Amino acid sequence: MPNGNFETLLLVFVALTGAAVLLQALILLALFLTVRKTTTKLHEQVDELRTAVLPVANEARDFMSRVRPQLESVISDLSHISGTVRAESTDLQQSAAEIMESLRRQTSRVDAMLTRFFDQLDRASDRVSDAVNTPLRRLSALVTGVKAGLDNFRSNRPAPRRINAPAGDDYFI
Repeated sequence: MPNGNFETLLLVFVALTGAAVLLQALILLALFLTVRKTTTKLHEQVDELRTAVLPVANEARDFMSRVRPQLESVISDLSHISGTVRAESTDLQQSAAEIMESLRRQTSRVDAMLTRFFDQLDRASDRVSDAVNTPLRRLSALVTGVKAGLDNFRSNRPAPRRINAPAGDDYFI
C-alpha cells in the first residue's frame, strides 16, 4: 500500500492545487469585474467632466481669441502712453528747473535794485532833512535873537542884575 498511499496523497495535492487554481481564477475574475466596473464609472465621470468643462474651455478659448487683439492694442497703447508721459515729465522737470533758475536770478536783481533804491531814498531824505532843518534852525535862532533884541529895545531899561544869580544866567545873543 505504499503505492496506494502515494496515489492518495497525489490525488489530494492535485485536488488542492486545482482548488487553489480555481480560487485564484475566481479572485482574478472578481478583480477583473471590479476593475471593469471602476473603469466604467471612471469613463462616465470623465465624460461628465468633459461635457461640463469642454464648453467652458471652448468659451474661454473663444473669448481669449476675441479679446487678445484688443488686449494687445491696449497694452501697446499703455506702453506708448507711459513712454510719452515719461518724456513729457522729463521735459516738464527741465522747464521747471529753468523757470526756477530764471526766477531766482530775477528775484536777485529786483532785490539789488530795491536795496539801491531804498539806500538812495534814505540818503536823499537825510539830505532833504539837513537842507530844510539847517536853514530853519538858523532862522529860528535869528528870530529868537531879533525878538530878544526887540524886547530889550522896547523896555529901554537895562535889565536888572540879580545879585544871587549865577553867572551863566545872563542873556547871551
